[in-house]
Formats: sequence, structure tokens, C-alpha cells
Amino acid sequence: MADAAASSSSPALLVTLVTVFLGLLTFVLLALRSRASKPESSPAHATSPTDFATQPAKKSTNPKQRSLAAKKAHPQRHHHLEINMLKGHTDAVTGIAFSSNGRGIASACADRVIRVFKLDDISAKSFKFLRLNLPSGSNCPTKITFGHGSSQLVIATEGMSGTGLCMYSSASSEAATAAKEQGKPAQPEMKWELKNVHDKKGLVSLVSSPATFGSGNGGVILASSSEGTDIKLWTADTGKCLGTVDTNQLKNTMATLSPNGRFLAAAAFTADVKIWEVVYGKDNQVKEVPKVMQLKGHKSAVTWLDFTWDSERIITASKDGSIRIWNINVRYHMDEDPKCIKVFKIPTLDSKGNPVLYDRLAVSPDNQILAVTYGTTLQWLRTETGEILDTAENAHDENITCLVWAPQPLPTESGKSLILATASSDKRVKLWCPPPL
Repeated sequence: MADAAASSSSPALLVTLVTVFLGLLTFVLLALRSRASKPESSPAHATSPTDFATQPAKKSTNPKQRSLAAKKAHPQRHHHLEINMLKGHTDAVTGIAFSSNGRGIASACADRVIRVFKLDDISAKSFKFLRLNLPSGSNCPTKITFGHGSSQLVIATEGMSGTGLCMYSSASSEAATAAKEQGKPAQPEMKWELKNVHDKKGLVSLVSSPATFGSGNGGVILASSSEGTDIKLWTADTGKCLGTVDTNQLKNTMATLSPNGRFLAAAAFTADVKIWEVVYGKDNQVKEVPKVMQLKGHKSAVTWLDFTWDSERIITASKDGSIRIWNINVRYHMDEDPKCIKVFKIPTLDSKGNPVLYDRLAVSPDNQILAVTYGTTLQWLRTETGEILDTAENAHDENITCLVWAPQPLPTESGKSLILATASSDKRVKLWCPPPL
């Protein structure tokens, strides 16, 4: 009887033990989940949500998190020679120019805004810039260059009424005082304006150079070249026309001045390049602009040219697939012709095996590197040999519209360096360092 009772109570005891065990296990799991869902806090350093705006974020010890943060702070660059990009343009950038010391770069944009960026450190995350809105109803700015120093900006505009030129400079003392009293920065003022300067023809180039050669007075002269055959010289200070030359070559491609203001050279429809000398009189004013030289040797039209920074050589690129270097430091007044001292083939071929056509080229201030563009591609060549040093394919999303070197090395995070600037219809201005030689 006792044995039967013991055997009948064993299953009941087992069920009770299992029930108790499961209850304890459930309690422990719920307690652990509740503890895990509560955020840890430090009573001594309680932080409200608003403090994140004023307190610096802690650096992550996770390498992946640090990498993501770095990419957000510095977006991935397209090419290893690309240093930075100037932001803020809302339409195609039509012109760029460096100031004489290289610490300022001005841009003309189809949004009718002129921007002058201050380049204290090329590697900076952002740049301060002066914004100059052109007057309501004005034509679109297409070219820009600096006049005397960094306080004068000469702007070319185009519209249905033709091409115009205007110069902005620092505000007068009265305007500056009035702006200061209102707590506003003083805006540059238009000092002179010229309308329809090339008989309703478009403008292909606008350049400036100080007249430092011979008896030149050191003032800045301008050269504007129309898409026709005329090229005009102006004073940057007053807008006075100093003279007009005619290439007589059906259509101009571009024109430029030598760095010392002595020579004017033009590339046009034909294979020859014509050179004029800006002659100054005893009163330090421009006396005449006679044609003094002609570069002959290319078999097809010259697409672009540039002077070396010592004003003694010219580099030309042609549709014949060649680049030529010319010595113009000759006694032309004794009928000595300029000499072609180097010829090399354009090193890049298109899909059909033909040399590409360089849209523009620019020689570095040390004369060692030749920057060239075609379409959206930027390329660096060794000046003396034509050897390709580096290439940035699709440097911009649309065609490159401008190419210019800073006249002096500028500070970067790794020290001073020569700087190249490019602009494009893609609304961007990019800054590049040169490849190693």
C-alpha cells in the first residue's frame, strides 16, 4: 500500500520541479532583457540632446568609423593630383583668373555672379569669398581678369547687344564709410564700362599683363580678341583704347600677351601665328603696335598658344598633331626670324588613332610643365620633351572652359606648391598640384 502511494506521487513531484525551474529561468531572462534595454548614464556627466551642438564629438576608436567620418569631411577626390574644389557656383563657370600674388582667384559664372575666393590654404575645407552680383539686366559674364593688383577686376559680358567690358574696384572712401555705419561690407564699385566693343562680335579671349618692359609705366594693359579678326588693347585703369590690330586670318581662335607686356600673339584660322610688339613712347604711354614676327612651320591651324614666363618663348599646339617651341628672343628689327627649337608629336591619340586636338594649354611658372586640355580631360606634359607626366580623364563632368596657373607657389598642407586651376560648364572650379618631374 505504501509502495503504491510512493509510486503515484513521483510524477507529480517531477512536474512541480520542472514548473519551478522554468519559472526561475523565465524570471532571469526577463531581468537580463530589462537591464540590457536601459542606457548607461553617468550622473556626474549627464548630457542633454542640445549639448551635441556645442560639444566636440568623441573620436571613434573603430578604424572603419574613422574612415567614414573622414570621407564625409573630405569627399573622395577624382584624381590624386586634385587638391580642392571651389564651391558655390550655380551655373557654368565661364572664366577664372588669379591675382598677381596668387592669393586670390576670381570666377565669372553664367549665374551673373562674380566670386573672388581668398586662398590662404589650398587644402582648407572651405574658402572665404567676395560675392559681386552684376546689375539687374546686365549681360552674362564670359571672361574675367585682374587689373592692377588684386583690387581691380575687368569683366567681359556678352548678350544680344554685343560684347561689353567693365572694371570694378574697391569702393570709394565715402561708400566704405557709409557701409561701415550700416554694419555692411563695402561692395566693389564699377569704375568704367564700355559697350559693344567689338561691333557685336563675340569675345574669344581677355587677358591682362603689366607693362614692365622697356619704358612701360608698369600699368596693366588688357587685350580683348573678338571671334572676328580684330584684337584691341586697353588700359585697365581707365578703359582707354590703346590700339587695334587685325589678324586678317578669317577668324580668331585666341590671343594673349607676354608676361612682361611687350608682345601680343594670336592664333587664328590659318597655320601661322602673328606677333605684335607693344611699343611705348618717352611718356611711358603706348605709341604703336606694329607686327614684328610671324611663326611659320605648322601645316594646319594653331588651336592654342602660350608664352613662357620669361617672355622669350612661345609654345603652340596645332591641328597637324604637333607641338612646337619657338625662340622669339631674336633681333627681329634686323630681319632675324624667330626659330623653332623643338617639335614633338601630340602624345595622345583618339579612338581612330589620330592625335587629339588640344583645346587650350598653359605653361607652369617654372616653365617645366605644360598643362593641356581636350574635352573633359586634363593632362600634364614635360615641356622640353612632350612626355606625358600624368592624365586626369574626366577631370570635369563637362568640357573644361578655363585653364590657368597661379603665378606663385601657394601654401598647402604639405608645403608650398605650384597650383593649377581649371573651370568647366559643370559648375565647378578645381585646384590641382603638379605631378613630380
